[in-house]
Amino acid sequence: MRLIRASECRAMPWKNGGGTTTEIALHPQGASLDAFDWRISMAHVGGDGPFSSFPGIDRTLAVLRGDGIRLALSDGETVMLDRQTEPFAFAADRAVAGQLVAGPIDDLNVMSRRGGWTHAMRRIIGASSHAVGIDAGLLVLVAPAGDWTVTWSRGAEILAPGDSALLDGPAQVELSANNPENEIFAITLVPTS
Repeated sequence: MRLIRASECRAMPWKNGGGTTTEIALHPQGASLDAFDWRISMAHVGGDGPFSSFPGIDRTLAVLRGDGIRLALSDGETVMLDRQTEPFAFAADRAVAGQLVAGPIDDLNVMSRRGGWTHAMRRIIGASSHAVGIDAGLLVLVAPAGDWTVTWSRGAEILAPGDSALLDGPAQVELSANNPENEIFAITLVPTS
């Protein structure tokens, strides 16, 4: 397991210059925003506006803090996202505009290159023990508010606020938190070839 502490993550401008994002993990390391295979980041969204376009990329978005965001997609579909909704998956090359419900939000983004990788994101809430695993590929755990214990075959680690952990598959972990309202995100990334 590779720990990614919040202090190691780098902040950078959005591709369209409309805000800032904190990059958690990227493959290959050092790739530009036009050349990554997959990318995990958190963003602060302070106003309404269009999303950056990422040709050939699939994206999943989840709200971490704030009252939510309404997405208007180019085909007329609208989606409301808040802290209770499931993460929303969509093609990142679709035109999307976001309208904040009541003030700024923070969100979690996972993006993977179509035809090279697939990904899935799951929100886990509660203090009881949760088993999470992957047969192949990568398992990434993101703890926005922290205080999660990750137990695996070689021991246990504590994820503080903003920390993440990356495990190569096959991998099995047990997740537990003291606070029943804590949330953690389990992300799987699987190469398609």
